[in-house]
Amino acid sequence: MNIVVGITGGIAAYKAVGVVRAFVLAGHNVQVVATENALKFVGRPTLEAISRNVVHTDLYEGVAEVRHVAIGQAADLIVVAPATADSVAKFAGGFASDLLGNTILASTAPVVIAPAMHTEMWQNPATVANIATLRERGYTIVGPASGQLTGSDSGAGRMSEPDEIVAAALGVVAPKDLAGRRFVITAGGTREPLDPVRYIGNRSSGKQGVALALAAAARGAHVTLIGANLEVKAPGSIAVIHVGTTLELADAVAEAAPGADVVIMAAAVADYRPESVAEGKIKKETQGDTLQLTLVKNPDILQGVSAARRPGQVIVGFAAETETDREKLLALGRAKIARKGADLLVVNTVGWTEGFATDGNTVVVVDAAGDIVGEATGTKASVAGRILDLLS
Repeated sequence: MNIVVGITGGIAAYKAVGVVRAFVLAGHNVQVVATENALKFVGRPTLEAISRNVVHTDLYEGVAEVRHVAIGQAADLIVVAPATADSVAKFAGGFASDLLGNTILASTAPVVIAPAMHTEMWQNPATVANIATLRERGYTIVGPASGQLTGSDSGAGRMSEPDEIVAAALGVVAPKDLAGRRFVITAGGTREPLDPVRYIGNRSSGKQGVALALAAAARGAHVTLIGANLEVKAPGSIAVIHVGTTLELADAVAEAAPGADVVIMAAAVADYRPESVAEGKIKKETQGDTLQLTLVKNPDILQGVSAARRPGQVIVGFAAETETDREKLLALGRAKIARKGADLLVVNTVGWTEGFATDGNTVVVVDAAGDIVGEATGTKASVAGRILDLLS
């Protein structure tokens, strides 16, 4: 998509860099239209490096190509983040005094704005009326959140986080092919405690599972995300159940899965847990030079969900493998889906520098017969979209 990111002159403009970056990583072409005041808070070189395009500011640049309307005409989506009280007033009044105002007026694309201002300004009757006007015209308003503002002030008016803005914006234009479907998605990595201080775990951040949850919600699904020690924050629009261990994850899935149309097991689950957990911190002074642990097998959650599924329910598993040879990797995936009984298995290679805790992923999807039904390489958001395409 061609996405215009408008940036106005508030301190939250620095967070717009994250918005631009997320859209670019998701594979979209991003044109930044910044006001002159916005560039006092975040530099043009930064925005051009992140967007990979020239930043547009001057209403009178590119006159021969009628740029003041061409940018808006070419847009599939316009996102303004941050939107100051002044810019909100201008949008509501239909002003075209700068390039951003012209771009919005010249476009038929959906407009999403993320307000950012002090609490008193947000609650001022003028701003309240302006926001109401924009909503009536079909604008999507994201936030603002409550939290720390400029200086020592705190309250309503803080710009929503970039991931939440991006998810909401993409949701505006996403196909609603999953409307009414109920998804249960697991994400993150389980941790098995040794004592109150230490645990056995893995390096999964939960990024792929959260990306799946956001993409499904954007396409109309009702999503329950079961997060195991997530290192990435899920937007408030997603219902999250937080768990820590594999047994806690198993209990949460057993409770949520029966009511779901689709269960996606994207979490990295520990195969074993310590047989016993020490009540106090294990001390090397009392253990000596070696420490022996006895591990017991955890329940196979994916296999259990597959066995208990009701007619019409779709079960999707994940297989994170360190095998780099494609044919051997596929053989591992085919053997796993045969054991687990899932409908689809997403096989991906992980290692020291790939898979876990990265922004990108490469996956091959096989069905219950072991046939390859899809492949994807790119950001975890784009991979999530491809997986949902297969389900749709």
